[in-house]
Amino acid sequence: MNGGPGTSGKLGGGLLVAGTTSDAGKSVVTAGICRWLVRQGVRVAPFKAQNMSLNSFVTREGAEIGRAQAMQAAAARVEPTALMNPVLLKPGGDRTSQVVLLGKPVGELSARGYHAGRQEQLLGTVTDCLAELRRTHDAVICEGAGSPAEINLRRTDIVNMGIARAARLPVVVVGDIDRGGVFASFFGTTALLSKEDQALVAGYLVNKFRGDVTLLEPGLDMLRTLTGRPTLGVLPYRHGLGIDEEDGLRVSLRGAVRESVVAPPHGADVLRVAVCAVPLMSNFTDVDALAAEPGVVVRFVDRAEELADADLVVLPGTRGTVRALTWLRERGLADALARRAAEGRPVLGICGGFQILGEHIDDEVESKAGAVAGLGLLPVRVRFAAGKTLARPVGEALGEPVEGYEIHHGVAEVTGGDEEFLDGCRVGSVWGTHWHGSLESDGFRRAFLRRVAADAGRAFVPAPDTRFGTLREEQLDLLGDLVEEHADTAALLRLIEEGVPEGLPFVPPGAP
Repeated sequence: MNGGPGTSGKLGGGLLVAGTTSDAGKSVVTAGICRWLVRQGVRVAPFKAQNMSLNSFVTREGAEIGRAQAMQAAAARVEPTALMNPVLLKPGGDRTSQVVLLGKPVGELSARGYHAGRQEQLLGTVTDCLAELRRTHDAVICEGAGSPAEINLRRTDIVNMGIARAARLPVVVVGDIDRGGVFASFFGTTALLSKEDQALVAGYLVNKFRGDVTLLEPGLDMLRTLTGRPTLGVLPYRHGLGIDEEDGLRVSLRGAVRESVVAPPHGADVLRVAVCAVPLMSNFTDVDALAAEPGVVVRFVDRAEELADADLVVLPGTRGTVRALTWLRERGLADALARRAAEGRPVLGICGGFQILGEHIDDEVESKAGAVAGLGLLPVRVRFAAGKTLARPVGEALGEPVEGYEIHHGVAEVTGGDEEFLDGCRVGSVWGTHWHGSLESDGFRRAFLRRVAADAGRAFVPAPDTRFGTLREEQLDLLGDLVEEHADTAALLRLIEEGVPEGLPFVPPGAP
């Protein structure tokens, strides 16, 4: 480690982690800094003023926030609250999003409507939330969104340089060197900012580096000469960082398809899980606990033939239930699911996926499509309500305790079934529930996989000692290790405690 907590015993400051692009690594770097700080005895909290994501979480007080901020709160070892993500945008199509303010939905807005006025009005709200977190914690590590150099949106920005300027936060810019062009990205990002915004940019962090770092050093020296700003660390590429993301699918993709990296099976057989990559897919992190099980292979698929060898098919949540239902029918996936059910082969629907499996959907809220026939695989009728259910239920299923969280407008009326299943039901080998996160309950997950394996005719045996919470902690510790071992932690502490360095030079566009 390059440095320890400040001698004052209280940092009382903050830092904004910006990025040259979306998916540069802002979320994981923020989490890593939070975990490193809390291990130094610093009371730290994460913060993201505005988040656009379909992966969300429900706090204990019933507020909906981005799942990435809940992950960062876990890294900081604090309970997540709405203060950590005061504005959440949940896309409902190419041009509109639901606006969630302080954990509660307040309406739908077009992108133009949001950036034309609503966003600016929210600056006071987000600065108040940040001030409250800074009042109750030693340090607040803020995450930006996209790039701070989105100059077309700068006037209404509240998540990058807008919040940095309002709160006088030093800014560290993260660049993904694995994509290439990281030096141009750092220089260009800085040069496009106004002189006032540049004055807050204190340095850079290189992310996802592979190879000999000494080969990078001449470029880092040139970057400092060109911009007057140091590189505060080179973080190496690490496989297996399976932590919660905003909307990107991890691992390798072919179209919408992702396959997990599987550990060797505990028993004699593996279990294959196919997740239908429906439009506006939300909370796909529900299957992360399955992918963590030795011998379970998880794939995201978008073609009917890819269900053929699956032992379990998962219909995940979606922000567009009726749209996803239409998509399933158009691609032949609906017929494939009906055949599976008739053959007694396992299917699990979660939230929107549960609603799709029902008999009838009445939606005058989300799609405004009115009455729509579901797949008819479960005795469930769904009516979309204007209010959103946000809850943290606790219960029992398959003889095991279960915890979860609910985020949905659809109200389900279960009219039958072979067995109750959390708030849903089971018919034959088809299961449905609104509960996200239930598979993170270890005993329940193992019991469910035993049932799936039996129905699928697989000699699969769940490992008796897989603890998803422990695995998550190990991943967060790995992020903390990356920061501690490869970042200039003394410089980061100075920025958090002392704020923006004086005299940072202006870099005009086109400077040599």
